[in-house]
Amino acid sequence: MLSVRRPICVMTKKQVALAAVEALIKEYPEALCSLDYKDPFQLLVATRLSAQCTDARVNTVTPALFAEFPTPEAFAGAELSRVEELIRSCGFYHTKAKDLIAMSQMLLAEYGGKVPDSIEALTRLPGVGRKTANLICGDVYGKPAVVADTHLIRITNLLGLADTKNPLKVEIELKKLLPPEESNNFCHRCVLHGRAVCVANRPKCDVCCMNSVCAHYRKSKK
Repeated sequence: MLSVRRPICVMTKKQVALAAVEALIKEYPEALCSLDYKDPFQLLVATRLSAQCTDARVNTVTPALFAEFPTPEAFAGAELSRVEELIRSCGFYHTKAKDLIAMSQMLLAEYGGKVPDSIEALTRLPGVGRKTANLICGDVYGKPAVVADTHLIRITNLLGLADTKNPLKVEIELKKLLPPEESNNFCHRCVLHGRAVCVANRPKCDVCCMNSVCAHYRKSKK
């Protein structure tokens, strides 16, 4: 008797995304931003400093920085050289210091000193890109957001949810797949997972909580 080959059940990207969300919730119940801050402005500053720098390093720099410059008003009138001195260890400190001062000046001139709550308004600020804008919208204002950092891009490409390293394209694709109420926390959990398990160039696939739905893992086992 001829054997009948049963069709393999192929999950859709949407199903993979939902399974990944659930797996990460179980693995990392607390989906917290790893930057230390006390108000929206401090998060905006810390996120700008975190570009091409570790969050851990930023967290060692910001206490002294915020003690001296706690508000947009303080930053707007700051001496560039003093800001540079305080943030030097974050790297690219010349550009970052200029951005922090110019950002603060624009906040005062156009937004009454308040951090705006839309991607469009936030990305008008000097040095603020979509990654930072999404983080502010999600963490501060509770809006659905996709923070396309290196961990999220790497992990979603391995899962098969994205097929590009372009942050904007990844953001757009994930907005179609992730439940809006979970999208921001999913990004935070991917950062935690990327540091602990799905490490760049040496992912620990055999202990990954998402390996049952991961395209990269399936390929590696063939």
